[in-house]
Amino acid sequence: MNKIDEINGRSTIPPFRGDARRAGGCQNIFLKQPRRGKTHEVLITPHKAKPQCGARRSTQVRTAEVATCEMRSAVWGLTRQSGSDCGGSDRRSRSAVWGLTLTAIIMFLSIVVYGQNAQPTPWTLDACVQYALDHNLTVKQSELVKSQREVELNTAKNSVWPAVQASASQSFSFGRGLSEDNTYVSSNTANTSFGIGGSMNLFTGLRVKNNITMGKLNLEAATADCDKAKEDIRIAVTQAYMQILYQMEVCEVAKLQIVIDSAQVERLTALNELGKIGPAEVAARKSTLAQSRLTYTQAHNGLVSATLDMTQLLELESPEGFVVVKPDLGSAMPDVLPSPEQIYQQALGNRAAVKAEEIRTDYAKTNIALAKAGWYPTLSMNGGLVTDYYALLGYPGKGFGAQLRDNFSPYVGISLNVPIFDRLETRNNVRMAKIQLESQQIQTENVKKSLYKEIQQAYFNAVAAKEKYASSQVAEASAKEAFDLETALYEAGKSTSTAFNEEKNNYLQSAANLAQARCEFMYQVQLLQLLAGKE
Repeated sequence: MNKIDEINGRSTIPPFRGDARRAGGCQNIFLKQPRRGKTHEVLITPHKAKPQCGARRSTQVRTAEVATCEMRSAVWGLTRQSGSDCGGSDRRSRSAVWGLTLTAIIMFLSIVVYGQNAQPTPWTLDACVQYALDHNLTVKQSELVKSQREVELNTAKNSVWPAVQASASQSFSFGRGLSEDNTYVSSNTANTSFGIGGSMNLFTGLRVKNNITMGKLNLEAATADCDKAKEDIRIAVTQAYMQILYQMEVCEVAKLQIVIDSAQVERLTALNELGKIGPAEVAARKSTLAQSRLTYTQAHNGLVSATLDMTQLLELESPEGFVVVKPDLGSAMPDVLPSPEQIYQQALGNRAAVKAEEIRTDYAKTNIALAKAGWYPTLSMNGGLVTDYYALLGYPGKGFGAQLRDNFSPYVGISLNVPIFDRLETRNNVRMAKIQLESQQIQTENVKKSLYKEIQQAYFNAVAAKEKYASSQVAEASAKEAFDLETALYEAGKSTSTAFNEEKNNYLQSAANLAQARCEFMYQVQLLQLLAGKE
């Protein structure tokens, strides 16, 4: 009985003889059906669903696709045989419709099964950092500020060019007007004028040069601020990633606790059935197992919370399906840590926060030179072309074109302005610029000292975490050995459940401490590298 017959609960046609062979790199179904004394071989190509982005095909998915192809082939054969045996076109039509409908249902179910079995691609630390840099809103805001500084610099550079403008005006005067013989008559007048002119600064006390320099420094500072935002994101993502790894370790310890207690429950249950122990001891062990499952639930909730923090940091819509790659933590542990002074010297040349403050110090120095420009004279040049048309309404006069031609007047001029007394405004501007420079220098030193303190703190935290990790390894190995011995004694009936629980709790606590120390040490090492400016 074929697959369709099994579903319908009856046998309508003889089973197909077929086999599955590889053709063109995909699984194809070859079905052989006897018809009119001959055997026909039919090739059925399986439907291939497009895999989702970031998903892996599993063995269950491929098995479901092959089964789907076999069922579709059976449906195809059923419709063909029904059409051959029926004498009327109505029965053939109903059979064809029924077969196509069932085929569509099977195809839909295969897609659903594939979607359920598709596994998301785990995220590495580098992938999380890169995704955060591409999608974090703080980084995008810093990029926009950088673009604004680029526009401001372009404006400062364009100020060296002359400015050119054109003008046109039309006016009417009512009452008395000036006639051609230079006398006033009672008549309305109309005046039309056109002009084009330009101006250019020849010397402005180096204002233009200093504005361009300050624009460049502003752009460099904005770039450094953007890099600083990226550095902060790297540190935050690394911390969140390590928190997920730690919660994964805690879940593994909790699972181990469940495995141990489950094995003891099964053993004690068997002994109780043999009458060797009472039901009270079995009930006590089941209570311990329930507590272990509660511990795992709490650990899993901590993992979910850590995953949610990471997905929110990455600006993902949902934490569903988000998993991280668990690296080999042991291979990432360095034997020797660089000194805080070495890390600090590297950080001075690499950290964006220090670069940004040093650039702002140079900006403050240039601002002093810009303020002193108020003591210097300015020299500018201007020139242009003007013409106009004047008409005394009601009186004859020259035509419009003749007047524009006759009144055509080019002009050129040079203007020199020498400051004599500006109510001490320039002097106060210079004083304010110097105060701003001193304030910026203090701010730069403060950032450097804060960076050194942060490096020192991270270094000693890393040293403490390294020592804790080494001690935790020894403690975990000793606790495991003691627990194995206690387990053997307990199962042999030579120890009590109290002693067994104590050794078990000591072992699980030491395993949890080891996981915490390992993740903490790895995070401190990563933090030192990031503080040194290494990506």
